[in-house]
Amino acid sequence: MKGRFGFGFGGRWGMGPGCDTPRVRRGDMKLLLLEILQKEGPRHGYNIINDMEGRFRGYRPSPGSVYPTLQMLEEGGFVSSEQIEGKKVYTITEAGRGMLAERGASNFEETPGMKQAHEIRLSLKKLAGAVIDGGRGTDEETLKRIGEILDRARKEVYSVLAES
Repeated sequence: MKGRFGFGFGGRWGMGPGCDTPRVRRGDMKLLLLEILQKEGPRHGYNIINDMEGRFRGYRPSPGSVYPTLQMLEEGGFVSSEQIEGKKVYTITEAGRGMLAERGASNFEETPGMKQAHEIRLSLKKLAGAVIDGGRGTDEETLKRIGEILDRARKEVYSVLAES
């Protein structure tokens, strides 16, 4: 099943039903965090989020899912943390390694459309940046041209979706 327009997006850009970008349950999140810390070494939360996005193209966890899970893992003794240059850096402990060993192989796999959905989101971010830059302190004629380009692009996207 695809998103609202027959495309791999739904709801809030990749978080809706039928989307190729998965949501990760908290139970899975803790294992993914431990996996990153085991493979990449000590990290602070922002690095972990970026590592997860790079490793699992199309999936970027929210800070609201990462930081509480790291805190829970720390309270359980599965990670430890220390302040380094004003940032809380997490390290996997032996108990965390044991949890990963019990779990076995990672069960997080990319879905077929995950990479493509990620690439489209990156393109959309670049387009949004260009439009925002173009709208700052620009004359009316330029703003009108940017609006026309965006309208044409939207119509072309709908045309492609209608063909698929």
